[in-house]
Amino acid sequence: MIPYPYRTHGAPTYVVWRWTSRTRNAPAQARAALRCALDQLGYEEETINDAALAVSEFVANATEHAVGPYELWLRWTPAEIICEVEDHDPRIPTIPAFPLQPPFSPAEEDRGGGVKALCALLSERGRGLHIVNEMTCGVWGFRIRKGTKTAWLALSATPSNRLSSM
Repeated sequence: MIPYPYRTHGAPTYVVWRWTSRTRNAPAQARAALRCALDQLGYEEETINDAALAVSEFVANATEHAVGPYELWLRWTPAEIICEVEDHDPRIPTIPAFPLQPPFSPAEEDRGGGVKALCALLSERGRGLHIVNEMTCGVWGFRIRKGTKTAWLALSATPSNRLSSM
């Protein structure tokens, strides 16, 4: 993980969405809010999809394992977007060891196992940070400040038609 903030000096920060532990389907709502913000800023669909997937993992983890209320923040520089999810649990989660091979490969003994093997593969938990690591090429992390924890990630991206009013 890379120390935070590593290249964000002077980048404006915007709150994209706030929620509590009682908010229904928080990851889906966070994805929708982030998609809307990035679309309005002129980012390409692929960048929007990558950011939404990675951020929804942080949102799901925060909602399930940490104390709210929660906030999703967005900042951008000319070369990247930085998404942050803040909660009120100052403990950094245990970071799993990332395997050299992709974590989503089925076990050799399950190949050809049909729907049962596929459902077993997809139902496994604990892959959220693996997804974030893959989507961001390892440019993500946590920071602790004043009793809160912020999970952050950065994606290389340049908007195709940046809005001049932002």
